[in-house]
Amino acid sequence: MDTDGLLELHREVVRPEYIDWNGHMNVAYYVLVFDHATDALFDYIGIDEAYRKERQFTTFILEAQVTYRREVLEGDPLRITTQLLDYDYKRAHYFHRMYHAEEGWLAATNELLSLHIDARRRRSTPYPEEILARWAEIHAAHAGLPRPSEAGRAMGIRRRPRVASGGEVTSVA
Repeated sequence: MDTDGLLELHREVVRPEYIDWNGHMNVAYYVLVFDHATDALFDYIGIDEAYRKERQFTTFILEAQVTYRREVLEGDPLRITTQLLDYDYKRAHYFHRMYHAEEGWLAATNELLSLHIDARRRRSTPYPEEILARWAEIHAAHAGLPRPSEAGRAMGIRRRPRVASGGEVTSVA
């Protein structure tokens, strides 16, 4: 369950239905696999099916960012690691990394911010003490880990000057 201090709570194999016309896993299924890892994280801390049914509390995602590093293909085994970046009394900020489970290379990352919700009222609500204690335990274990370089990234096109064959700057591209 622990890989270099990170949680490893989910593994799966790229299914045939995940493959798009380019012959690799479609972007929607990267998000689905990361969502499966998020489900495993919440099960691990106690926000599982019984918790949701009995207490009528759940979580919603407030923000998500995915980076794609390398394509994965049908049948590729995947392993997801999770790092808790921060939390407070009703939010959690965490980071998943998707690796090829046999070859070890990084395929994608997913940064998420989630909110604890009272499902009856459809409003945010504080975590109960036992869930806060689990977050605190994981946060302490992850406190010394380096922050992922992809975390907190802004999306945009970086402009660089183009240099013509004669050495002069012709335009920005």
